[in-house]
Amino acid sequence: MSRTPVVMITGVADEPMSRTTMGLQWDLPSAVVVQHRIDAVQQVLTRTVSDISGVVEREEIDLEHACVSCAIREDIVPSLERLAASGRWGSVIAHLPVTAEATQVCRLIAWNPDLAPHVTIAGVVTAFDAQNVVDDLLGDDLVADRGLSTSEDDSRGVAEIAAAMVEYGDVVALLGQPDEPARDLVRTIARPGTGIVEDASLMDAARIVDGIHEHRTTEHWVAEVRRGELPVVESSCVWRLDLHSDRPFHPGRLHEHIERIGGGPRRSRGCFWLPSRPGDVCVWDGAGGQLSIGSDRRWERSPQMTRIVVVGLDDGAEEIREVFDHCLLSEPELAGRGPFWEVSHDGLEPWLGDIRRAA
Repeated sequence: MSRTPVVMITGVADEPMSRTTMGLQWDLPSAVVVQHRIDAVQQVLTRTVSDISGVVEREEIDLEHACVSCAIREDIVPSLERLAASGRWGSVIAHLPVTAEATQVCRLIAWNPDLAPHVTIAGVVTAFDAQNVVDDLLGDDLVADRGLSTSEDDSRGVAEIAAAMVEYGDVVALLGQPDEPARDLVRTIARPGTGIVEDASLMDAARIVDGIHEHRTTEHWVAEVRRGELPVVESSCVWRLDLHSDRPFHPGRLHEHIERIGGGPRRSRGCFWLPSRPGDVCVWDGAGGQLSIGSDRRWERSPQMTRIVVVGLDDGAEEIREVFDHCLLSEPELAGRGPFWEVSHDGLEPWLGDIRRAA
């Protein structure tokens, strides 16, 4: 069975996404473009399909819940499969809804290939306006502040979405003239080997369609638990802290100082563990001063670790390192109480849920 290459366009603003889509379509005259837009107020998903001849179809779909996950499940992946299976076009360019992450599509197809047997994900392109990218990645705007909500209860931060998109992308288009901090910030957050272009016309469309997306490599880079070495940061303005230890955080000190590590105009992500929850992988995901922590899986046979990677442009790096060290269990605490505590509460229940008891 032949598979049609799909290139996905993601971003947090429509204009750079549209310019990138047009640039690719110009270089791929045999491609079809499928663009999805979500109207959260009307709970309507609009799908527009076009090729070099013009608009092929346009349809509005009522969604029970106008959110990205519903759109992907109900129409985006099925549309990709339908267009790919038709055999009419040589490739598909998927202009995803603004703020929709390609991660969801890639994982859905990887987990269940039968959903789209005629589709292969060739590349993921993330597009930004170069003049706004620093604010997109480190600012404190919510999607609601920019009128980009995909549902009535969409409380996501722009920075957390934008940073995740850069980390998952195979190519980042910084359209315009990015300055050094913007360029270095993207390069530091992005996966090693990610292409960075400053003009949509400079993208190598043929190479992208041939296939530059490696799902396993990408998933390894965005994983919460990372054990490998990180590439060297070569920048005079962007810093990165690789904070790691085999010791857990002290629950009380973490609760007291968590904003000092995860707050501010920075990107931070990783994992940690707690003596009160020694079997739980605790996930850390922060950007633009907003932080999310949670836990939905176990360490099982993997050794516990605490590792948080922080990227920033400000002068707060040394303070973050000091607070991180302060929050870890000290050697006297480990010697006196040990790394595994039998407690019923640790103060982190609002974020991590109730403490699970060992069987």
